[in-house]
Amino acid sequence: MSRAVGSGIAEPVDRRTFTTCMEQLQEGYMQSVAATAGCLFIKQGRDMFGMDAMLVRTSSDPLGEEASFYVQMKSTTQLTVNGKAESFGYRFEKRDYMERLVRPRLGMKSLLVVMAIPKGQAEWTRTAHTHLEVKQACYWLNLEGMTVPAVEKPYVRIPTANLFNAESLAAIMGKIERGEPLHD
Repeated sequence: MSRAVGSGIAEPVDRRTFTTCMEQLQEGYMQSVAATAGCLFIKQGRDMFGMDAMLVRTSSDPLGEEASFYVQMKSTTQLTVNGKAESFGYRFEKRDYMERLVRPRLGMKSLLVVMAIPKGQAEWTRTAHTHLEVKQACYWLNLEGMTVPAVEKPYVRIPTANLFNAESLAAIMGKIERGEPLHD
């Protein structure tokens, strides 16, 4: 028996595959944004130090070096993002997820990408003859150098200005190519 969306409990089409479908929705979003920005989205075949995927952009110079970074992707039905607010809070389920993201990295950088998904699975997308609309967006945050709070499930604030779209992805790749920090 399915529960009403307003009850606060997620309403899956099939409870056995709900979490997997949440991940699949976020991967599809990330692939779409990457394609629009001229980048590759490469899903990790196995857990690579807590990172789920890598984004890569080749250089316009045939002899140039590609720009790339890792992402730790999180999708949740436990929060709603108000785009008019300055930021929203995200709580990690495990402390080590945040610990992996705050460590300074000499090589490839890593970002957190969070997607707040509607509780009712049937509400995730809407289709028209001209487009497919994903009902929620992803937001990114660079945690490198932050301090992890002394709690089991640490909490971060993510600026709503950090919408993960083709423009922000291109800007992130530009900073990586120029060797600039990813902080705002």
